[in-house]
Amino acid sequence: MAHLLIAEARFYGHLNDMLLAGARAAIEAAGHTHETVTVPGALELPGTFALASETDRFDAFVGLGVVIRGETWHFEIVAGESARGLMALTMDGVAVGNGILTVENEAQAIARADPAQGDKGGDAAKAALALLAVKKRFALA
Repeated sequence: MAHLLIAEARFYGHLNDMLLAGARAAIEAAGHTHETVTVPGALELPGTFALASETDRFDAFVGLGVVIRGETWHFEIVAGESARGLMALTMDGVAVGNGILTVENEAQAIARADPAQGDKGGDAAKAALALLAVKKRFALA
């Protein structure tokens, strides 16, 4: 049984509730356990996982959040840098599922976050578990 850390960038609480429901359901359906921590925004997710990965308490990580395009460049910075940070952790051997939605508007976010529609929270949890399985496979080889 694996133990996962779900970190949520809770800028849009109602959207994160859907992402969290999907991620938790996927982890529990696979027979694993999880903890959840809340951070201010998507940019804090990679740092949270970097710190938590040093504790050996968690086998894999799921990052959740929503970034909605606004009128400034902030969207591009947050979307790009949060994804880059999560990918850097993955390249270092940390099993991370990226469930940060980068969308144009709230309707797109709902369609992707809702477990009955896009279920991107569930998909991110499944991705983390898939990477964990690959990591374990190569560790035994």
